[in-house]
Amino acid sequence: MPRSFGLAHAPTAGTQAAPTVPANLLPHRTPAQLLAIARQGLIEAARTRPDGLRYAAAHLAALRAAAAVLAARARPAAPSRRNRVTSVWSLLVLVAPEFSDWANYFALGAAKRAAAEAGIPRVVTTREADDLLRAAETFVSLVQSALGLAFQPTLEAA
Repeated sequence: MPRSFGLAHAPTAGTQAAPTVPANLLPHRTPAQLLAIARQGLIEAARTRPDGLRYAAAHLAALRAAAAVLAARARPAAPSRRNRVTSVWSLLVLVAPEFSDWANYFALGAAKRAAAEAGIPRVVTTREADDLLRAAETFVSLVQSALGLAFQPTLEAA
């Protein structure tokens, strides 16, 4: 888990132009929608018992929070002939360098998440799944704060 838990702040308006990201890599949802989906993913992860699936669900929630940062801070780049594959985590570092430690932390878990999603048994331990879930919860909260979006839990029907 990244050592720095300080709040990340958005750059002051007018200090720099928003970084560009290839248009096909930008999310098609609003930051608020992506954060709501991330929060729901955290709830699902907390309720999931198989360690690998809990790990994968928590990692996906963090991915959605990172996508919310991209949706809020990046602008689409003009189409280019170079279309290299880029991860959300590397784009996050470009768009929000204050989240670099978090991006590196979650990028390191991507292969493990893929293995867990593929059903490979015992790819993650209970502790790894719990640690990643706590880290994802912290990350989602930091993103919400950095983007100035308040969390409003949805009420469940009785």
